[in-house]
Formats: sequence, structure tokens, C-alpha cells
Amino acid sequence: SPLSVFHFHFSMISAETARRGRNLPIATNGQPFPWDRMRLPTTVTPLHYDLAIHPNLTTLDFTGVVRIELDVHEDTNTVILHAKQMQISDVFLLAPEGIKRLKVLEYPRFHQLALLSDSVLIKGRKYEVHLAFAANLSDSFHGFYKGSYRTSSGEVRVLASTQFEATFARGAFPCFDEPAFKANFTIRIIREPRHIAISNMPMVKTVELPGGLLEDHFDTTVKMSTYLVAYIVSDFKSVSKTTQHGVKISIYAVPEKIDQTAFALDAAVKLLDFYDDYFDIPYPLPKQDLAAIPDFQSGAMENWGLTTYRETGLLFDPEKSSASDKLGITKVIAHELAHQWFGNLVTMEWWNDLWLNEGFAKFMEFISLDITYPELHVDDFFLAKCFEAMEVDSLSSSHPVSTPVENPTQIQEMFDDVSYDKGACILNMLRDFLTPEAFEIGIVRYLKRYSYQNTVNSHLWESLTNICSSDDLDEGRLKHTEFCSKRKTQSGASKWYSGDELDVRAIMDTWTLQEGFPLVTVEVRGREVRLSQERYLKTDDPSPSEGFLWQIPLTYKTSASNTVHRFLLKTKTDVLFLPEEVDWVKFNVDMSGYYMVHYAGEGWNSIIKLLQHNHTALSGNDRANLIHNVFQLVSIEKVRLDTALELSLYLSRETKIMAVTQGFGELVPLYKLMEKRDMKVLENQMKSYIVDLFQDLIDQQEWNDSGSVSQRVLRSYLLLFSCVRNYAPCVTKATQLFNQWKDSDGTMSLPVDITMAVFVIGARTPEGWDFLFEKYRHSLQMSVKSRMKTAMAVSPLQDKLKWMMEQSLIGEIMKTQDLPDVVVSVSKNPHGYQLAWDFLRANWHTMIKKFDLGSSTISYLVTGVTNQYSTREMLDEVSMAACLHGCSLFRSGVKMCVGLIKRWTNKVFLLN
Repeated sequence: SPLSVFHFHFSMISAETARRGRNLPIATNGQPFPWDRMRLPTTVTPLHYDLAIHPNLTTLDFTGVVRIELDVHEDTNTVILHAKQMQISDVFLLAPEGIKRLKVLEYPRFHQLALLSDSVLIKGRKYEVHLAFAANLSDSFHGFYKGSYRTSSGEVRVLASTQFEATFARGAFPCFDEPAFKANFTIRIIREPRHIAISNMPMVKTVELPGGLLEDHFDTTVKMSTYLVAYIVSDFKSVSKTTQHGVKISIYAVPEKIDQTAFALDAAVKLLDFYDDYFDIPYPLPKQDLAAIPDFQSGAMENWGLTTYRETGLLFDPEKSSASDKLGITKVIAHELAHQWFGNLVTMEWWNDLWLNEGFAKFMEFISLDITYPELHVDDFFLAKCFEAMEVDSLSSSHPVSTPVENPTQIQEMFDDVSYDKGACILNMLRDFLTPEAFEIGIVRYLKRYSYQNTVNSHLWESLTNICSSDDLDEGRLKHTEFCSKRKTQSGASKWYSGDELDVRAIMDTWTLQEGFPLVTVEVRGREVRLSQERYLKTDDPSPSEGFLWQIPLTYKTSASNTVHRFLLKTKTDVLFLPEEVDWVKFNVDMSGYYMVHYAGEGWNSIIKLLQHNHTALSGNDRANLIHNVFQLVSIEKVRLDTALELSLYLSRETKIMAVTQGFGELVPLYKLMEKRDMKVLENQMKSYIVDLFQDLIDQQEWNDSGSVSQRVLRSYLLLFSCVRNYAPCVTKATQLFNQWKDSDGTMSLPVDITMAVFVIGARTPEGWDFLFEKYRHSLQMSVKSRMKTAMAVSPLQDKLKWMMEQSLIGEIMKTQDLPDVVVSVSKNPHGYQLAWDFLRANWHTMIKKFDLGSSTISYLVTGVTNQYSTREMLDEVSMAACLHGCSLFRSGVKMCVGLIKRWTNKVFLLN
């Protein structure tokens, strides 16, 4: 009987529970649930899923059946797996002895099911469990969720698509929803004839069912984690090409936008071929689909064989998309295709090491595009990622790259700038440290060693150590053999170290297992260079910065030589000696390292003198690095603000994009925070200073689309800034062009690079805003819509700003996926920051339901809306909101912005 089954099972687990000193949780039926941990037990693991799904796009729900083949590692009567917010029925065990019904217990708090058997599942044997399930399509952007789009004729069409990372596969079908439980999947999807279905693998056949329905059967996947499973039911169209290695690449999009897929198709073909060769491991699937989803919260998702994207991340119109659109689309495709190896083929064992997926994919964006698309000058944009990471990592609310996480909310919070951008930056530092050749050999070894497996940090460090050891030399890889042969003939002469004594793990553990990053203080006394390290931290409390020590691969150059010198700083303090006395020394060459530098004594003065007289003696990245460091040191009162401003004077002669944009990035926040205080005179002085500083460069900009990608991106940036700042020549030109464009009813062709500046000026009047909105509503070009949306959000018209946020929340006229960008854009608007803050508080519970608590989207909203406040009053108001809402994510976001508010308050005091 069911009761005897339960008693039999309960007797087996009660002793273990008593030993651990914990009470059993209670299932929904009031009985004890036989597992009390968030993580699943490993007594049983899945081998294969046979999954049939039937979504109904009229009733917006779905039903399904799953059969899971199990491998039993210990005798047990219980199978624990995941299911979330679904009705479970018809649960059977298919055993060698026959079919048996299983008792089911549910524990919703952990999203867990317990399947109880009255007979023992014997170690070493294979079994199958059968479960039927039903649920509603999700209203959020994760799980198996509904989406829609509006055609040019106004018809609304519905689709269903998946987003399972990190813990949302359990909301689509019962499964072992942890990355280490890899299995094969055979998927069938039932649909109406007016739709198509796509999944990870190619379709092998379609079967007609009673009632006019069709069932698509897909080939069995390779061994993979549940979060990589994907399927879409829609009316999409596709275009295809084949790579040099024989992989079919297809781009899927809504029918009216399929003509915007050519660029993405070519990019995907080129990049998949590149990775196939670079990693020396053939892409293991016969196809790779890229789908542009109309409703999509993330930027993109790396599902194996079916990567999914926002429409803005995949669709490109050569006539109306900008240089930055091209750069962004190529980067996101490079990122997701890199995941097919880093993340899919080799997967982190648990989400604490998410950076092994995301840091690598972010890093590979730049490695791959530097080779495949040299005209994009992608190196010009890498430093920005490190600066963004440091902004988060400099606060006491930061976390180590590899950090313990347990529940879904904590896991979601790992998808941040630390995992992605800091991960990429420390990998770039390691690549420079080991040499690009050694690094490439090491990561290929890592991928080959652990294909179809799960890894932890140490597996990567081991693969990058002793790469020329004779027992692991990849003789089939010519590059590996040649590199190691060359190393042997160099008699141990090395860039950093001798022989193979380098302990990569010991070095990199200091970068991945502790939060933050080092500030290296350099003081030159004659030929002697005194070095010391401490944690760079924006806090009033010095104690959190104590006890931190990094092994830092220092690089430096001097006035006496262009040679890049190297020194591994392992201790709190050290001294190095120069061959001769020098006029200046610059550490962290090209910012290849993830650390800041403070030049003590006369160090900053010598740097300032160099920049004023011969700034091109240093690279553009070096100059951007110095701008960033000096202003960040003002924030912790290591450097006076007038010193930083004196250094910034050289920017009147700067032309390189990274240095120029970093100059803006440090100077603009100074007047932005003044806008929120009664400091009008100082605010206007600061605005005038910035315009005067860059006036010559602004005046050089032509109102067309000529030049390299970096020059075009810089042009858009400069013209937008100068128009927003009411620089008369810019406003006059933009007004003239907007009126001409409006008079043509939007048919006049504007140079793409200047449209943001033109739209921003046009959106300042009610008539212009309304005209822009009408064009936004009817445009099919996603990049154009994105620029219009941003322009409307920086309008001074407060009623329009409020209406725009409300419409984004409703999601009919403006997509709810765009709500975070709209709210944060409004918050940066001097006429809208209070509206954005009020809107965030008023709609908090709606937004965490839609975007999911713990997600990077929610974090982006909280910090984006609050991070430029600088008054004690706002500090109290934000802190009070955190207490009232009582959720960890709001509090963690507030913790971040409280630190910023305190530092900005001090900076304003320094300005006064």
C-alpha cells in the first residue's frame, strides 16, 4: 500500500537525518519529505531524457511526458529531482521486473519532487521513470514562456520559447536541474501546422497526429546539462549557409525581419569556423541555429545548437544600423558561439564557478574578433570591460569570482560584471603573463581533457601548468609542438620565470578566491622603485581591506626604454632596481593587468608633465588607464581632485576612443551629481570645462558615416554629448536635420552615426517627441527603434518620461524587456531621476515577478536608478526603501549605492 511504501522509505532515511541533526521538511501533503538539502543527492543520476512537449499557443499552457533513464550509484528507494509550478501525474517506474506506480511527494520551497518506490533500486542497474506534467506558459522571461510580436498590419502573433539558465528547466519539465547532471535528450514537439518547431538538434521526421496536429521528432543531443536544452514554437522564417567544416548555420527571425539577418549569418559562419580551428576540437553538432526572439530578457543564451538572442543582438540593416550595432552584434555572436566549447562542451561543476563559462566567453569575444574582424578594432573596447568590473569590485558588496552559492536567487546574482568582465580581465592578464601561445595550448588541453565533463577552478590551472610536459604533449597539434621545441632551445630564458616551476594555481587563486583587486603604490627614488600593495576599496571602514594579498604580474616601461619589463609581486612590499635613473615610469602597460597604480611622491607630476608635452609616448590604452586610475584615487582620497583635473587638461589633444570616452566617463559624473544638488554655478562651470576640453575634437566631426568603426563610434558619442550639453553648433545642425527629417515624414535618409544626436534634439518638444514615438511604433529596424527609445528617455518632458515607463511596464506598445533600459535612461536624465526612483519603488513587486529576484536585470535597475545620488537625505531614503522592501537583492543593490553615495558626497566636498 502507499502507506507501507512511505514507512519503508522513511525508515531508511530517518537515521541519516537524525545523524545530521536536522528535521525533515514537510511535503505539500503534510508528510515528511525525504530530502532536506537544496542540492540534489547523487545516488541516482540521469542518462537520457525522452521528452514530449505540447504547447498550446491559444490557451497559453502546455502538457508533456518525460521518460528519464537512470543510473543508480547506491541502493535506494527514492529518486529526488526538480519540478516547479507544474501538475505532475502518471508517475511510473520502468524496472526489469515490470512497471510500477511511484508515490510522489512535492516540496515547492526547493522545487523538488520525491519519487518513492516500494522496492529497492539496486546499485549498478538502469531504470526509467515516467512522468506526465502540465503547466501554464510563463509570464516572465524564463522557463518555457510566451512571447508575442506585432506585424506591420497590427496583428499580434504568439510564440513560445525557452530560457533555462540557470535554474528554470525545472519549470518546463521534471528534471535533474543542476549542471553536473549531464544527459542526452531526445525531444518531440507537438504543434499546429501554421507553426514551426526548432530545438537543439536537427528534426529527423514529422508525424501527423489526429486532430490536424503535427509532432516533430528531433535527433538525440550530445551529453549536456539541462540549462542548455532549448525549443521554440513560432512562425519564424530562416536563412542558412554551411561552414567550411560542414555545419549548417541558420538564422531564425519573424517573417518581416528576415531580410535583416544576412550580416549575422555571415558572422556566425566565420566565427564557428574560427573556433573549430582555434580550439582544435570539431563543433560536435550537425547544425547551429541562431534565433532572434521578440521578447527576451537576457542579451543572448548559448543553448547548444540553438542560441537565442534579442532582436537587437542579431538583426542588422546595412542602411540603418550603426557601427556600434555591427560591433555589438558581432561580439554577442562571438560570445555565444565560444560557449559551445566553454560552457557546453566543458561545463562548470556548480554555479560558484560560473566565471569558467562567462569569463571565458567574454574573453573569447575579443580574441576571436581581433583575428576574424580586424576592421572592428575590438581591442579599442576591451579596457571598458575592466573599468566596469572594477567599479563593482571596488565596493564592499563585491564577491570573489568563485564564490559559494546555494539557492536560485544566489545563483542568479552570480550573473554580474564580476563573473563576466572581471573573469575576462584576469584571463587576459594570465594570457599576457604566460604568453598568448602558452595560454592557447593550455586552454585547448583543458577543453580536450574535460570534454562532456564538469570542472572546477583547479582543473583550468592544472591545464595551464607545465604545458610542455612530455606525457601530455599534443603531437598532433603543430603549434603546440613548435612552441615547446622553441622553449627547450631557449635554455630556460623566460618572460616571467625559469623552467616550468610556475605555480599557476597559487597565483590565480589570489584572483579568484578573494574579492576585490589590488592598488599598487609605486615610489621612485633614484634607481630604486619601492612597491607596496593593498586592496582598493571605496569605503569609510578600512578593516575590510586588511588581510588581502595578491600575486601580481606587474609590467612597466620607462622614459629610458620602450621595452616592457616584468616583475611578479608576491609580497606586501618589495623593491626593484632600474638600470638607470629615469624621468618617468608607467606601470600596468596597456592595462594588461587587473590592478590600479598610485604614483607616490613626484610620480603623478612626472606623468602629467609627460602627457602635456608628449602624450603619444604612451599608448591610447595606457592613457585611458592613467585617466581612470587618477580619478578613482580621488574617490579614496589618495590623490587631490585638482591633480586629476590637471592631468585631464591634456585631453584637449586626445583623439583615441578609449582615452576620450574614459575622460568623459570620469568627468561627466562630476556634473551629473551636481545636477541633483543646489550647486548650479559649479555645475555649469564643470559642463563648460568639459565642452571646452573637447571642443576641437567635436568641431572636427563630420555629420556623415565615414571612417573606421572606432572613429564612427566616437563620432556618435561626441555629437550626442555636445547636443545634450547644448553646444550651439551641434544643436543648430541637429535641429535643422530633425526638421528636414520630420518634414519628409521620416523618409529622408539620415547618416546613421548622427541619428542619436538628431533624435535627442527632436525629442525636446512635444511635437517632436510624438513624431519620434509614431516612427518608433511602426519601425521594423530594431537598431533604429533602440536609438529612438533612448532619445525619448532623455527628453526634458516629464509627462512623456512617466508615460514611457508606464507603457514599458504594460508591454503592449513598448516591450517590457526594454523597461530596465528605459527606467535607467530616465534616471540619468536631470528631469527624470526622481520619476525613475518613484517608479522603481511603486512597481518593485511587479518587476521582481517579471524579471526574477536575484537577476542581473533587477540589480541593474536598483544600481542604475540610485548610483548617482550624493546627498545624505537620499542616502536615508534609499536605505529606508531597502528596509521596507525587505529583500536581499534590493538591500545588496542599496549596499552598493550607499557606498557610492558616500564616496560621491566626499568628492563633492572636495570640489567645493
